[in-house]
Amino acid sequence: MTATEINFDGLIGPMHNYAGLSPGNIASATNAGAISQPRAAALQGLAKMKRLMDRGLVQGFIPPPRRPAVAALRALGFGGDDRSVLALAAAEDPVLFNNACSASAMWAANAATVIAGPDSDDGRVHLITANLATMLHRSFEAPDTFARLRTIFADQRHFAVHSALPGTQHFSDEGAANHMRITPRHGERGLNVFVHGAARGSRFPERQAKRAGEAVARLAGAEGFHTLQSQAAIEAGAFHNDVVAVANEHVLLAHAAAFEDREGLFTAAARAVPDFVAVEVDSIGLDDAISSYLFNSQLLTLPEGGMALVLPSEARENPRVWAAVETILAGNNPINEAIVVDVRESMRNGGGPACLRLRVPVSEEARRAIDPRFLLDERRWEELCALVERHWPERIDAAELADPALWAAAGAAHDALDALLARV
Repeated sequence: MTATEINFDGLIGPMHNYAGLSPGNIASATNAGAISQPRAAALQGLAKMKRLMDRGLVQGFIPPPRRPAVAALRALGFGGDDRSVLALAAAEDPVLFNNACSASAMWAANAATVIAGPDSDDGRVHLITANLATMLHRSFEAPDTFARLRTIFADQRHFAVHSALPGTQHFSDEGAANHMRITPRHGERGLNVFVHGAARGSRFPERQAKRAGEAVARLAGAEGFHTLQSQAAIEAGAFHNDVVAVANEHVLLAHAAAFEDREGLFTAAARAVPDFVAVEVDSIGLDDAISSYLFNSQLLTLPEGGMALVLPSEARENPRVWAAVETILAGNNPINEAIVVDVRESMRNGGGPACLRLRVPVSEEARRAIDPRFLLDERRWEELCALVERHWPERIDAAELADPALWAAAGAAHDALDALLARV
């Protein structure tokens, strides 16, 4: 089967802020309380999408859920109209309120785990919504994400969208950020690698439960290979596997300290995909890997052949990391280009280029079944840029999240986006 991998990027929402809600995410903690720039953040994300569109890659987007999360707060007992719900929550439980203001759904790699059609038992693409149960602010996302995915991938002949697993630590699931697919080509059967943590007394939460990966594989009727993320990586701040490893078709790029059992993983990959290529980097420490987000790059197959790393500008600014990139590009592997993008606003909250996108491999027939409102062309991209320029706040002080004027501005931005999407 011939297949196209579509990257669906999260459109960064108008409430993008630095409230420092994510233990184990060093960038988020470091920038807690800083001034954010939602308009610049969304435009940076859109510029990244356009760079890939200009290279002939198919690009989609996932709209942000409304924030503050009024429905979640109402379900927790705050009553009245929307403004009253927000005012009560901000006054009675400011920490909870700040969590309800998070724009973290922008990191679409955590939206779901995607099992490709060639790997599922019914030939459909399966999207299993992530429960994101470990972090309070992210646990509010699953209902909105499920609804949005059901809209984008509504055709049940080609897609099966599953609701989230039970929201407990036993099934804690952070989606595609802890899943890799190794395959000869996107349209062929591949090895689904689920990377999980374990209760090892780490100073940071281990966010992915092995049971979650096992359940996801069962729901899609896919075979899964389950491997343990190294404790060293988690202790260094790699809160997801995609902070230290990325795979594309038959290539795996990873830090040498990414996995507890690298030999077992590499053996399984080589058995499943005979031309498997492992590109390991041991020339930089985990601290440089995580501060630069080298491995949170997108690794993409280009239409003209070869593969490109889509890197954050922070990787180029670190001489040790950039030397490692040059070594990768000069090596005996298919990665032959580096595309540097500015996603600094996302990076300051702990999300690089790979965090911002959900990869969905589809056949040509399945591609035609996707709701076209969420696939970008030049016109739709320009419309989104203009909308962001007009409606997204220029700046947000995390200390001012309880300002009703900010809630109104965010609501107006979402109303404008909904109106745009209502036009076929």
